[in-house]
Amino acid sequence: MLPAAKPIRELHGLASGDLPGLGDSVLAATEPLVLRGLLAHWPAVRAGRQGAASADAYLRRFCRDATVNAMLGPPEIGGRFFYNEDMSGFNFNAVRARLDDVLQELARQRGNPQPPAVYVGSTTLEAALPGYCEENPLDLGARDALASIWIGNQTCIAAHYDLPDNLAVVTAGRRRFTLFPPGQLPNLYIGPLDLTPAGQPISLVDLRQPDLARYPRFMEAMGHAQAAELAPGDAIFIPSMWWHHVEALESFNVLVNYWWRQSPAYMDTPVNALLLSLLAMRDLPPAQRAAWQDIFRHYVFEPGEETAAHIPAPARGVLGPMGEDTARMLRAHLLRKINR
Repeated sequence: MLPAAKPIRELHGLASGDLPGLGDSVLAATEPLVLRGLLAHWPAVRAGRQGAASADAYLRRFCRDATVNAMLGPPEIGGRFFYNEDMSGFNFNAVRARLDDVLQELARQRGNPQPPAVYVGSTTLEAALPGYCEENPLDLGARDALASIWIGNQTCIAAHYDLPDNLAVVTAGRRRFTLFPPGQLPNLYIGPLDLTPAGQPISLVDLRQPDLARYPRFMEAMGHAQAAELAPGDAIFIPSMWWHHVEALESFNVLVNYWWRQSPAYMDTPVNALLLSLLAMRDLPPAQRAAWQDIFRHYVFEPGEETAAHIPAPARGVLGPMGEDTARMLRAHLLRKINR
């Protein structure tokens, strides 16, 4: 029998204004947290608690003429955006559409027991719904967070990771989150790195109907899973690199999230290093791969004071402190080498 996911640890009684004072205990945690009722005072949440029609009308107050990326799938996919049968493409269409037209389609399908899947993902709030953030503010202290909105019907997003830390707030409908620690990657059966439904690699396991004959190690992953169901006003903190599967449970669901990184803005995304490593190192002879493991350990994963202490400080180059100028120089150097 598949193990049940453990409940995500919850904090109750917090107000949104408490977050900056709590510091790293919440917003830099290394384990997920559910913050029950954190944004219950938001006007968007009050509208969401009155039902789909009220939540829809609230969003339309801010609609202008924004065009958004939408995912549209036939009823047969059951809301699960995924690959097609031979994994040469996907089981949905990605389109550009006006946000108000998407909201109209969601309203039209609301009473349909088997609706097509409709989903607007990762849309910048400031661009799509100007004025929304001012009416529904969230103070994250010094963090420079990107605020996005996610809108759809009963959709299902496969387990994936994000590099930034993430605070996500349900404002309408309900969502179930199932999370896995980063170390469960081998047991989640991750799909292609270069052909993905929405930019991030995803687990090929259908959490709603896992095929354990095909994916037997998923049993181990579920032994480490944590889950929670969120209602309007609830928030969840998802640490960087935690795998998360998100299922929207009602005919109209809205989620607002805030992304930020704990690293300087000049740092590149690590997945670029992964892809370049696949090109440069994966197929080396075993002895050479082992040598490069030691090199990466020495310079990247376990550097210390002694790593470059023997080199005069002005001559250390990229082994010295990293900053905007060094990062710019290093990026230009890499581009020249890659494009030669």
